[in-house]
Amino acid sequence: MHARAQGRRRLEQDLRIAIESDGLDVHYQPLVSLSTGRIVAAEALVRWHHGERGVVPPLEFIPLAEEAGLIWQLGRSVLRRACRDATAWPADVSVAVNLSPMQFRCGNVFELVKETLDETGLAPDRLEVEITESLFLERSNVVLDALADLRQLGVCIAMDDFGTGYSALGYLTSFPFDKIKIDRSFVSGIETHVEKQAVVRAIVGLGETLGKKTVAEGIETADELACLRMIGCEQGQGYLFSKARPQEALLPFIGKRKPRRVA
Repeated sequence: MHARAQGRRRLEQDLRIAIESDGLDVHYQPLVSLSTGRIVAAEALVRWHHGERGVVPPLEFIPLAEEAGLIWQLGRSVLRRACRDATAWPADVSVAVNLSPMQFRCGNVFELVKETLDETGLAPDRLEVEITESLFLERSNVVLDALADLRQLGVCIAMDDFGTGYSALGYLTSFPFDKIKIDRSFVSGIETHVEKQAVVRAIVGLGETLGKKTVAEGIETADELACLRMIGCEQGQGYLFSKARPQEALLPFIGKRKPRRVA
């Protein structure tokens, strides 16, 4: 136990140094229109290559950053990098950035986003902020006000991992979402799973009725894609289209992927 505690402290120190020295990487996974194959956005995903441990998974260092009080600095760094990189993309391609509940508790998210947009010159309507429903467990008016202000600014608000929590349906009418991201657990093997098809069809129907776009996460096979197209899902993301790429690899990929219907 003592050795594990020491190892965790060392990892925390290394993470602090990596954040302060801009030693983390940001990769981008495209979001694609399922009807045309056009790339409409790319999600920013932070990566950490540790000098001794190699690649440290986000599921390991993101919770560590939250516990150590580093999430605000980490989130600010990723947001600024993502917005700056996106200015080099075509004007019709947006960038999606995840914000954790802890970031909303640590500081003024609206001011951070506005300052970042002003600093980088990225148009507000080219930024998508992705949040999970766990953000609303405290029922805080501060959160609702921040989201409303961001939406008023022109930023798109997306609910990530939809369908995996306890009260997702209620949030669709209580908070100003523009986009619903259907969790990958409903997408995997959907072509042979009638129950999953029914769930996704219901979510897509809700999105159409409420005027919210729907995105399917984790698409890995052509059969999954065909099923989601048939159901009417608008956008998709997953290894079938592309893994997460660094900026230098994303730019030529966007250029090569002409608007067309994906086979």
